[in-house]
Amino acid sequence: MAKRALRAWGPRADLKAGGPCQRTGKRYVQPAHGARWRTILTRSPYTALSLAATLLAPALALPQEAEAPAIDEDLLSGLKLRGIGPASRSGRIADVTIDPNDRSIWYMAVASGKAFKTTNRGTTREPIFENYPVYSTSTVVVDPTNSNVLWLGTGENNGQRSVGYGNGVWRSRDAGASFEHMGLDESEHVGNIVIDPRDTRTVYVAAQGPLWRAGGDRGLYKTTDGGATWERVLHISEDTGISQVAMDPRNPDVLYASSWQRPRIPR
Repeated sequence: MAKRALRAWGPRADLKAGGPCQRTGKRYVQPAHGARWRTILTRSPYTALSLAATLLAPALALPQEAEAPAIDEDLLSGLKLRGIGPASRSGRIADVTIDPNDRSIWYMAVASGKAFKTTNRGTTREPIFENYPVYSTSTVVVDPTNSNVLWLGTGENNGQRSVGYGNGVWRSRDAGASFEHMGLDESEHVGNIVIDPRDTRTVYVAAQGPLWRAGGDRGLYKTTDGGATWERVLHISEDTGISQVAMDPRNPDVLYASSWQRPRIPR
């Protein structure tokens, strides 16, 4: 280790010998009256090494930066989805729509359990399609200019063995408190409903049609009088239905539709 000595500095630098240190027992040099103390390192072969070790010690004592945890099953286990219903009792959720004018209000179409409404973002919910002749719903849409007007399609748009069918399209004018039947009874499976934002009396319905037979209300339907009358504007065949329709948000006159042909004929 480096040897230490005391060198006086100040207005008077004359030194005189001092006695032993009371703490360490080592002798030191005492400055004359009026001088100040100053500690210096005497030159030694080990001075540089000791100084370097002293300066580097805090850095060497710090722990190395921890590596980022691996993204694995254990890490992601804390990000589980929380069920807010009503799937715990009523089965498949076919569609969820949020009121564009109030984000706390949601509507849920349930493939095997009618329809529900929440006014608190899913904390609680109430059934809104009770006591009607069908139980399977597929899509629900809120009028973009009037949140009291809802369009509800019935009959889930699935082609499986166990499937619920419906009886067309329903409309509510009181935010789901009641519904009136608007036709397309034999569509049985409604894919989705699109409303023209320029004139909400113009509505398009993608109808898949019956799964177990040909015909029915199958194709893309349009109404310009709020559902009083319907026109089939796209028909491919008696066995081919329209599964989905989408409207270009920049130009509502542009529509895209997908079709599906798969009759489920008993063998």
